[in-house]
Amino acid sequence: MSETEESDERGREYDPDADHAFPDERLNETLEFIENDAEIQAYLDAQNVNPVLRKGYNDHGSKHIEIVRNRALSLYDLLKRGGGDFNGAAQQGLEEADESVIVALAATIHDIGHVVHRDDHAYWSIPLAADLLDRVLDDLGFYDTAEIVRMKGEILHAILCHHTEEDPLTTEAGVLRVADALDMEKGRSRMPYEKGGRGIDTVSSQAIQRVTLMQGDAVPVLVEIEMLNAAGVYQVDNLLKAKLRDSGLEDDIRIVAVNIREDGNQLVERVEL
Repeated sequence: MSETEESDERGREYDPDADHAFPDERLNETLEFIENDAEIQAYLDAQNVNPVLRKGYNDHGSKHIEIVRNRALSLYDLLKRGGGDFNGAAQQGLEEADESVIVALAATIHDIGHVVHRDDHAYWSIPLAADLLDRVLDDLGFYDTAEIVRMKGEILHAILCHHTEEDPLTTEAGVLRVADALDMEKGRSRMPYEKGGRGIDTVSSQAIQRVTLMQGDAVPVLVEIEMLNAAGVYQVDNLLKAKLRDSGLEDDIRIVAVNIREDGNQLVERVEL
């Protein structure tokens, strides 16, 4: 794989064997634990029923979680490479190695409240995640009782702030908030689109071909979004822009969306935030 290809994949998938700008051993153990934990995996399957089958929304199941976690960890790594300051774990007296664990666990279970209801799902996620984290953080074997309490609080904070009016107070939470909006490619809206859904969320997602994170020049992170038509502007300007606002990362991320279809009839050729 060429250096360019490796850089591109770094912006789309987390590779546990790659070199990272942070201590990754604890994170890699956590990711292996998540993959093999029956209760976590059951939640990821069950949480898609309300949003997709009953409400006709875009995917919120295991594939969405995989993409959000990959984007969150890629974003975290790029911010660390750019000298980003992460305050969540640090202010709790935890270690740098715990920052990525907070990001990964929050990304994995941020949507489990969908098993209760799509509406206000971030609030429903809190009690479910709290119970789950009591076991998971203990089973991981990294933390004593006091550290479990602090890790749990940081993870729940990130979960709450991913889709609510409450603003993130930590960089870790800001990463999840932005990463959640970066799952916007057309595959996410496949199920509602095939069932005839033509709402703006579905149609605009169908217009997004590819999202890639990479190191920026003037800022630590450049997000490049390839659109097939102008409908994709809704995903960028209404959804991603709203998540980026008040995330604490506004000055660290540059977003560029480009219409890649060359048919001479583009209403929008380029959008930059």
